[in-house]
Amino acid sequence: MRSLKSILYLGCPAAERSDTEKLLGAANVAVVWADSAAYALNELQRRDMPVLLDLSRGAGALQVAREIRSHRASTLMFAVVDARRPDLTTEAVLAGMADVFARPLGGRRVANAIERELNYETRQRPRAAETSGDELYTHSPAMRDVMVLVTRAATMRAGVMIRGEEGTGRQVTARAIHALQNSGGAFVTVDCAAYDAEGLEAVLFGTTATTLHGDEAGRGLEPVGRTGRLHEALGGTLYLQNVAEATTRVQGRLARLLRDREALLVENGKPIGFDVRPMAGVDPSFDAAVQEGRVRDDLFRRLSVLRIDMPPLRGRREDIPALANYFLRELCAALRVPPKVLSRPALSLIAALPWRGNAVELRTLLESVVHGLQGGRGIGLDDVLGHVRLDGGPVVFSSDGTLKQARARFEREYIAAVLEQHHGRITDAAKALGIQRTNLYRKIRSLRVSRSRRRG
Repeated sequence: MRSLKSILYLGCPAAERSDTEKLLGAANVAVVWADSAAYALNELQRRDMPVLLDLSRGAGALQVAREIRSHRASTLMFAVVDARRPDLTTEAVLAGMADVFARPLGGRRVANAIERELNYETRQRPRAAETSGDELYTHSPAMRDVMVLVTRAATMRAGVMIRGEEGTGRQVTARAIHALQNSGGAFVTVDCAAYDAEGLEAVLFGTTATTLHGDEAGRGLEPVGRTGRLHEALGGTLYLQNVAEATTRVQGRLARLLRDREALLVENGKPIGFDVRPMAGVDPSFDAAVQEGRVRDDLFRRLSVLRIDMPPLRGRREDIPALANYFLRELCAALRVPPKVLSRPALSLIAALPWRGNAVELRTLLESVVHGLQGGRGIGLDDVLGHVRLDGGPVVFSSDGTLKQARARFEREYIAAVLEQHHGRITDAAKALGIQRTNLYRKIRSLRVSRSRRRG
C-alpha cells in the first residue's frame, strides 16, 4: 500500500468539501483544509506539503498565491479553476502554478500531478504508466464535451472509436477511459501498420494457426495463444492504431472474437472467455477507408459503438496554457534543469499559433526553446519567436532587410495572431499583449495589421 499523500487545500467552498475529500481520499490523497493565507502559512510552517488553491475568487485568490509564494518560494502549488473562467488558467500558469485543474476535480489527476512534481524535484522521471493515464486538459468547452463521452465510455465494455488528427490525444483519451473503468486489466497497444500481414497476426493472436483443436473446431472458436497481445489484454483494454492497415483476414478474426467473446487457448485446446475492451484510434482519413471497403463492416461496427471526436489543439485554445506548462515542466525535469516560466507575451504567442501538428508540435517547439536558452528562469517572447513562423510553416531566417525591419515583421505577425485568437477584440488582445489599448491601436495603424474577425 502506497503512503498517503497530503495536500493543503485553500479556498475550497464548504459545500464541496465532503465530495472533494472522498475523491482525493480514493486516490490516497489526504486533505488539510485552509480558508486564509495566514492559516495556510501556519500549517506549512509545521509541515511542508503541496498547496491546492481554488481560484474562484479570481484576482483575490491570485493575491493569496503570491503571498504564500513570497514566504515559501519552494512550495509546490496547484490551482483549481472554474471551466467558465478559462482566463484564470493563463493567470495561474503565469503565477507559477505547477499544474491547473478544471472542475470537476479528479482525484487521480491530482495524485498523478503531485507524484510527478515530487519526482521532478528529485530529478527522477516517473514511469510513463504512472503519468500518461489521464493527463487530459479540459479547460475548453470542446474538451469538456469529450470528457462527457469519456465518462460514459467508462461505464461500458463496448468498442470505442477515438477519431482525430495526429497529436490530438487519442491514446491519452483511451488511457483515461481505461483508468476510469478501473478493471484491473492491462492497457495493451498494437500498431497494425508496424508489422507485415503474418507478423501482425502472430503479435495479436500469438499464433497464425487456423486449425482448431479436437471437437472445438465445429464451434468456430478463434485460437489465441498466451504470447499474443490479445491474451495479454484479457480483462483490460486493447487499443488499436491504424486498423485499416490490417489484412482482411486479421480483421475477420478480430471481429469474430469480439462477437463471440470466447476464444480457444492454443496451449491446451480449451475455450476461454474473451473479455477485452476494444478501442481504436483513427485519423480523419479512416472514414474514406471504411467507404472504400478497406475496413470490414463487422469489425467497424464492433469498434465504433461509441465514437469520440478529438478537437485539434487550435480548436481548444483554452487548454494551451496549462498543456504548455505541463510539457515545459516535463522537459525541464528530463533535461535536469530548473523549471522555466513562460512570460505573458510568450504564452500569448503560443496560445495564438495555428498548431497544425497539435500537441506533438507544441511539445517539440518547447523542447527547442528549452535547448536554446542560455540561462535564466524566464522564457520571453524573443525566445519563442526564434523557433516559429506565425503562418504555421517551418522557421526560415531571411537575410533580407535590417534587424529593425525583421523585428517589425515579427511584431506585425504576432499582433495579427493575437487579434485572431481574440476574434478582433481590442481590449482582450491588448491585455494578452500586455499593452494599453491606445498603444495597440497605434501599432495596428503603423504596422498595417489586419483586424479581420473570425467566428470561433
